[in-house]
Amino acid sequence: MGNAFICIAIPTPNGRRSMLRLAQRMTDNFCAGVSASTVHTWNKLSGNIDDDVRVMTRKSVDDPGEPPGVVLSAATSVWLPVSPQRLFDFLRDERLRSEWDILSNGGPMQEMAHIPKGQDPGNCVSLLRASAMNSNQSSSMLILQETCTDASGSLVVYAPVDIPAMHVVMSGGDPAYVALLPSGFAILPDGPECRPLALNPTGNGVGVNSPRVGGSLLTVAFQILVNSLPTAKLTVESVETVNNLISCTVQKIKAALHCEDA
Repeated sequence: MGNAFICIAIPTPNGRRSMLRLAQRMTDNFCAGVSASTVHTWNKLSGNIDDDVRVMTRKSVDDPGEPPGVVLSAATSVWLPVSPQRLFDFLRDERLRSEWDILSNGGPMQEMAHIPKGQDPGNCVSLLRASAMNSNQSSSMLILQETCTDASGSLVVYAPVDIPAMHVVMSGGDPAYVALLPSGFAILPDGPECRPLALNPTGNGVGVNSPRVGGSLLTVAFQILVNSLPTAKLTVESVETVNNLISCTVQKIKAALHCEDA
C-alpha cells in the first residue's frame, strides 16, 4: 500500500483544504505542547533528565485528533552560531532529514505532496515519505510537515501519519479524526553582533579579532506516545528514552552544521 501512495500527486481543491486544516491543527497543538498551555493538563517530571531539558507528561483521553494514552513532551532550547535562515533551510529540507531524524530510516525523504502558502517558499505544507533502507523494507508511515517563516522567526512542525488516514484527507475528507502528535522546531533570531562566529574566515578557532554576528535560538520539542493505555504507569525507561532522543537530536544538528562546541 505504501508504494501505491506514490501515484497520488497534487491533491484536489477539497483535499488541499483538508490538508491545510490538518496542518493548522498540528501546528497549533505543537505550540500548545511546547508552551504547556492550559489546553492540556501537564505534569512536570524530574529525575534522570538533563538540566536543560524539560519533560512533562499528560493523559490523552477521548480526543479523536490524538492517539489515546500517556504522552510525554520533551523540550529544550539551545543557542547556535548559525543564521536563522540557514538553520530553517536545513531543518525543512527533506533531503537532509536523515542527518537528524531517526524516522528517516537513514536516508533522504521523498516529498509526496506540496502545498505553498504564499510567495515565500518557506511557507508550505508537505507530505513526506521515508525511504526504505532496502527493497525488503516498506514503510506505512508518512510525515506531515508545515513550515512557516517571517522576520520574527520560523517553525518546522511535523507529525507521523498513516497512509489510509492521508488518503481520506487528500480526497477531501474530514481531517478532525486523524490522530497525530506533533514535534518540531522553533527558530528565533538572536540579534546581530551579539556573539562570535564558531569559526573565523580562515577556518580556525575564534580569535580576539574575529567578526561578531548574530545566531539563532533553537527550541526542539517532541511529543511521544509512550503507552496506549491512559491509565498506564509511566516508566523510568520512557523518560530516559525521550530525554536521550532530544539530546541526541540536538547533537546531530550541531554536528551537521559544524558547531558542536556551541
